Formats: sequence, C-alpha cells, structure tokens
Amino acid sequence: MTNAKNYTVLFQGDSITDGARGRNEDLNHILGHGYAYLIAAKLGESLAENGLRFVNRGISGNRVSDLYARWNEDAIAIRPDLISILIGVNDLWRIMAGEPSGATDRFERAYRHLLDETKLALPDARLVLCEPFLLKAGATVERWEEWQARMAAYQGTVRELAKQYGAVFVPLQEAFDRAAERAEPAYWIWDGVHPTAAGHQVIAKQWLAVVQEAVPELADK
Repeated sequence: MTNAKNYTVLFQGDSITDGARGRNEDLNHILGHGYAYLIAAKLGESLAENGLRFVNRGISGNRVSDLYARWNEDAIAIRPDLISILIGVNDLWRIMAGEPSGATDRFERAYRHLLDETKLALPDARLVLCEPFLLKAGATVERWEEWQARMAAYQGTVRELAKQYGAVFVPLQEAFDRAAERAEPAYWIWDGVHPTAAGHQVIAKQWLAVVQEAVPELADK
C-alpha cells in the first residue's frame, strides 16, 4: 500500500475538470472552480495530517485522444498515486456536430491506449474512471435521443474499461438523473454538458462517496 503521506491525486479531463484553472503556481486558482477544487477542499481538510497533494491537468475542449497525446508530461511525469479521469463529452460533441475531428470515433481505442500506457509506466497508481454524463438542456435538446443513445454507449465503455483495468468506476449519470428530479436539468448542467456550481457538487459528492470507500489512503479517519 502506498504511504498516505505526500499522496498525489491527479485530475484529468476536459473543461469540466479544467474549471478555468490557473496555469501557474498561484494557489488561489491552481485547481480551478469545479469538482476537483471541491474534492481537494474536502480531503485536504479532513486528511490535513497526511499532506495530500492535488494536481489538476484538465484542458478545455479535450477528447480522450488529446489526453493521450499529452499523457507523458501531464500524467506520467507527475508520478501520481491516483489518477482520476473524466472524459468523453467532446468526443461525442465533435461527432454530433459533424466536425472533421469527429470523422472517426476513437473513444474506446484511445482510452485503451492511455490506460495501457499508464499501467506500464505507473503500475502501482490507482485509476478512477468517471462516467461521462448529459442532461437534456441547451445544446443537447435538439436530437436528444441520439445524444442520449451515443452517450450511453460511451458510459458502457467506461464501465467495462474500469472492470478490465481494475479501476474504480464513479457512476455520474444516475446521480444527475436523480438531481434533475429535484430541479430542472439546466439548474445542474446549464447547457446540457457543463455543470453549474451545484452540478459540480453532484460530481464531487459522488466521487468522494465511491473513491473514499475504495481507496484506504483517502478514507476519513
């Protein structure tokens, strides 16, 4: 078991993870203003004695193939103890928009390459695969059934990859579906893709519930 002291948690993904994070060492902004910040705030306080380190390398607009292209410098070189990945909506968006970058669907192939390389370079790192999600609001209202069906396929892929690679799977779609019973979908995900502040809390709450149970180093004392 990795020593909990100096345990490094890396958050990876697209704009949902990026959260307008700072690109320097300014601690006011380095984690962005999304779920990564909320998780770091909770664990950083409750496990202060462990000296946890949190790193955010999400980049707005990224697909899983973009993650793979920068994986050496933005994941492997950091040598994290845990890597949390939330990716997929941009892969789907490019396809739905008919953009040249979405001409072929590389989601599963690129995701496998990324996980294979991580297992080879960082065999002891814990992997957390977060389920991509949507709600019916904004951009997804038009052709909603197609958005939903295609995203369901991505969600199944991530769940299966988590099984195959021994990763922790964080289900998020059901959490947002439950939230949408309390307030309209746009309250949680304003454009169908990007969470509001309340939506980021949905992610953080679910992540903590699942990961703290599965990863002893991050469990509350």
